Amino acid sequence: MKKRTYFLLSLTAILITVLTGCHSNGASKSNNSANIKIAAMSTTESSIMANMISELIHHELGYNTTLISNLGSANVGHQALLRKDADIAATRYTGTDLTGTLNLPAEKDPSKAAKIVKKEFTKRYDQTWFPTYGFADTYAFMVTEKFAQENQLKSVSDLKKLSATARTGVDSTWMNRKGDGYKDFSRAYKFSFKKIYPMQIGLVYDAVENNKMQVVLGYSTDGRIQSYKLKILKDNKHFFPPYDTSMVVNNSILRKYPKLKKLLHRLDGKISLKTMQKLNYKVDDQLLEPSLVAQQFLKEHHYFRGGDKQ
Repeated sequence: MKKRTYFLLSLTAILITVLTGCHSNGASKSNNSANIKIAAMSTTESSIMANMISELIHHELGYNTTLISNLGSANVGHQALLRKDADIAATRYTGTDLTGTLNLPAEKDPSKAAKIVKKEFTKRYDQTWFPTYGFADTYAFMVTEKFAQENQLKSVSDLKKLSATARTGVDSTWMNRKGDGYKDFSRAYKFSFKKIYPMQIGLVYDAVENNKMQVVLGYSTDGRIQSYKLKILKDNKHFFPPYDTSMVVNNSILRKYPKLKKLLHRLDGKISLKTMQKLNYKVDDQLLEPSLVAQQFLKEHHYFRGGDKQ
């Protein structure tokens, strides 16, 4: 699933990032023999989560960490782990990896999808798919709160009465997606939009906020949902597959540093959808650095001490 871009970098810049960038946050502990490499996609939330993992590891275990940032696709991140260029993928999504990486049929039950990817990533790649952080970043139809009230909109099905007149902006890549794209959407919901405008996903939020579009398809964790006072319409037919978000870790690094797995489990279920929206908002709207947002969040929660799993 393609996400909004936090930075636009050339291939050369990405390669430089891969080879450099050790993270240090002044922790009192030090373990120079360890260097954990963490891969992040070119999205706000992936950058935040990568920095959060880095901060947690460095602060609690004293290990050095390297951030491999701005990877342009799920496949690039996957290959980085397979080549051992990275040890941890900060954000992986069940729906994306189920149909894309694993080339398996879509599964719309979140718990079943999670079980499948966990089993297959262990068997095929010797990797551990961690439990979800607690949020799913999926496609979501949204309108302004004012427009929702005026037209009594609560669910996606409610859009049928406006489908002939409402200007609808959608991610251009969604138009031709198989399984959860526009064609299958129209079949599932039994209506089509007469005025539909494909555009870059980053533009849809401004378009609806400025009333250039009345309905848009965006991402459920975007910080602009709160700042623009947008309302997510309920996917009442459960059309979009689950995109529960987790980290994936090479088992080789977990075997090398046994304390790591227990520590990383502290993030299981700790970040809700609304929390992720707020964290993204701090970066996208308040222009704080992802590293600072991640550090502040962990400090507020005392690094989730006491939440270790055996």
